[in-house]
Amino acid sequence: MKYIMLIYQNSALEEQAKLPEDEQKQVYADYMAINKTPGVTPGLPMGLPQNATTVRVEGGRTLTTDGPFVGMKEAVGGWFILEADDLDAAIEVAARVPAARYGGAVEIRPSEVYW
Repeated sequence: MKYIMLIYQNSALEEQAKLPEDEQKQVYADYMAINKTPGVTPGLPMGLPQNATTVRVEGGRTLTTDGPFVGMKEAVGGWFILEADDLDAAIEVAARVPAARYGGAVEIRPSEVYW
């Protein structure tokens, strides 16, 4: 089964910036190791949430808002696809994501087609 792994940075970026340089390098190495994990398809890098634009269509009009205002407390900071045997295997990989250790979270969603 394929799982979409959404990485919510929350305060993780700020917490990681406070780490000594050797620990920051380890965080980077941890992300690179996840990208090399069998079954992982890395996502593209994402910009910072404050640089986002949110689009809605109301009454046929396109409305834009600066920022990641889609009704969530935490902004998505990254993503990747994981092909794994089951949810338990996906949870094991998600637990290795540094953001999950530094105040963020990883949301796991099964990839499903609805149309």
